[in-house]
Amino acid sequence: MTLKVAVQMDHIETIKIAGDSTFAMLLEAQARGHSLFHYTTDRLAETATDLLAALEPLTVKDEMGAHFTLGAPVVTSLKDVDVILMRQDPPFDLAYITATHMLERIHPDTLVVNDPAAVRNAPEKLFVMRFPDLMPPTLITRDRAAIDAFREEHGDIVMKPLFGAGGQAVFRLTADDLNYGSLYDFFAATFREPWVIQRFLPKVSEGDKRIILVDGEFAGAVNRVPQKGDLRSNMVRGGAAAATELTEREREIVATVGPALREEKILFAGIDVIDGNLTEINVTSPTGIRAIARLGGPDVAAMIWDHIEADRG
Repeated sequence: MTLKVAVQMDHIETIKIAGDSTFAMLLEAQARGHSLFHYTTDRLAETATDLLAALEPLTVKDEMGAHFTLGAPVVTSLKDVDVILMRQDPPFDLAYITATHMLERIHPDTLVVNDPAAVRNAPEKLFVMRFPDLMPPTLITRDRAAIDAFREEHGDIVMKPLFGAGGQAVFRLTADDLNYGSLYDFFAATFREPWVIQRFLPKVSEGDKRIILVDGEFAGAVNRVPQKGDLRSNMVRGGAAAATELTEREREIVATVGPALREEKILFAGIDVIDGNLTEINVTSPTGIRAIARLGGPDVAAMIWDHIEADRG
């Protein structure tokens, strides 16, 4: 079986291939003999009868700086593509939402991974609110009085933007932190949407576990340990990847979240767990699968392609 595979992404020259899950999926697709094509969202064009994009033939190589070669773009109907891998970095804004609406028009005749409607309906810090028994105390708001009451109840908290990523603008505030008022003003001036307020989990210093699920089933995990003196464990912020096994609590989380992901037709997801607390569910090509492979874990990219090929077969 040879599939025509397009990847909708931020331009491939900008990515860091060492940790990029979509790049791992492209390497695996190429190894299986599938034809690869690249386009950015600004090259999409919807007509009354079709969805078009300027597709560039793509070859990939696992060598940073020489990791891709692009051919000349050809305007192509995305109805003639077998699979589209949707990889876009935040912000989760109107441009992002519009792209999901456009792709929804051709899915599932053209298989979009993940389902564009599901991606639109499952922003990572909101989707997790469906599972209150698995989460730390969490508040989604920009209301000062509500945050004041939450701080009074829980003491040390973490504030972060609702649609942030990669550890950007994540702050810990102690119960008596004199920066609270200034930080509130900063968030109010910077972000129009509500923010995430969570009880601080001290054991974040021991790691923030990224657990990968494929079709709702456990596929692999990596523990991301923050640098000394930093709150953030994201690998793009210097977090160190370490091999790990799931605890009984984490298996319970997977068993609860997995069926919901499968029901939403989210093939590839990453959930974040700190000290037995579910904090995020990432459905936009979550990082982790390259680190898992480097640490001797399973080949998650191959698992994903097994599912895609079965669907297209």
